[in-house]
Amino acid sequence: MSRNHKNLVILLTAKRKEAELTQASLAEAVQVSRKSINAIENGVYVPTTVLALKIAIVLNCTVEEIFKLHDGTFPLLMRSNEYE
Repeated sequence: MSRNHKNLVILLTAKRKEAELTQASLAEAVQVSRKSINAIENGVYVPTTVLALKIAIVLNCTVEEIFKLHDGTFPLLMRSNEYE
């Protein structure tokens, strides 16, 4: 995975700070290293589904509140809603 994955918006830092957690305390809560949390926050690493769910649970939010795709990532899918 390349640094700063172009379609992924990572809002983890804001959510973590809102919860008043350090990278180290979040890492401990989800059973990974602080470096892993840092890599996620910097767009170097995209977490597994299980890790993303653990992070969301600890931060008391949904995965979608932490990880989003840029608008236009799936333009055909977005347009298909017009036909429903």
